[in-house]
Amino acid sequence: MKTKYWIWIVIFILMIFFMIFRFGGEDSWIKDKRGVYIEHGVPSNVPEYVKEQQDAILCGFGLFDEFKKTDEEILSQCLGACMNYAVDIVHVPRIDKDDLIENQCLEYEDGGVGHFIELNKKRNIIRIV
Repeated sequence: MKTKYWIWIVIFILMIFFMIFRFGGEDSWIKDKRGVYIEHGVPSNVPEYVKEQQDAILCGFGLFDEFKKTDEEILSQCLGACMNYAVDIVHVPRIDKDDLIENQCLEYEDGGVGHFIELNKKRNIIRIV
């Protein structure tokens, strides 16, 4: 009787492990601590929202590179919008100036875009929301 009981417990545990590994989201996209979507495992496809963020990041880097060519000083400021993302330059660590309305993208403040990308003065991604 006890042996039968243990066999059912082992089968149940094996089923749980199978479900976790089969449906546990090992092959998906997750956000890192900055908010950038990264591969987790080997996803079979790239969802549209990930493609949009990737394209916006590339566009934001382009805006940064174009601004850098102007020889203007890089301060806390808005660079513009890329699709549904505003691109902003901030200090690291953040200072009060970064939160001033004149240094933020109006497209995000007005609700014209739903997300923003913050870059530092070296073109590194600080945060995406």
